[in-house]
Amino acid sequence: MDAEQGRQVDAVLRQLGIPGVVAPEDPENAAGPWRVYDTAEPTTRRDVTADALASVAAKFQEENQGSGPTRGFVIPPKDE
Repeated sequence: MDAEQGRQVDAVLRQLGIPGVVAPEDPENAAGPWRVYDTAEPTTRRDVTADALASVAAKFQEENQGSGPTRGFVIPPKDE
């Protein structure tokens, strides 16, 4: 992801209470690719992007349980 997408992902993670630090892969190059890490420390951090995005998807799935489309028929009233 780029810097703008990183800011958006960071906002979503915070909103949903999902841990993670969104930062550039290379701390010296903010214009390069960004990832989600377990900590802000560049020397010890671990990439958790896939886990963070899976957590976001799971949160949305939890929130939308039972509110998705349903199958059925619409039967209009008979005009008499």
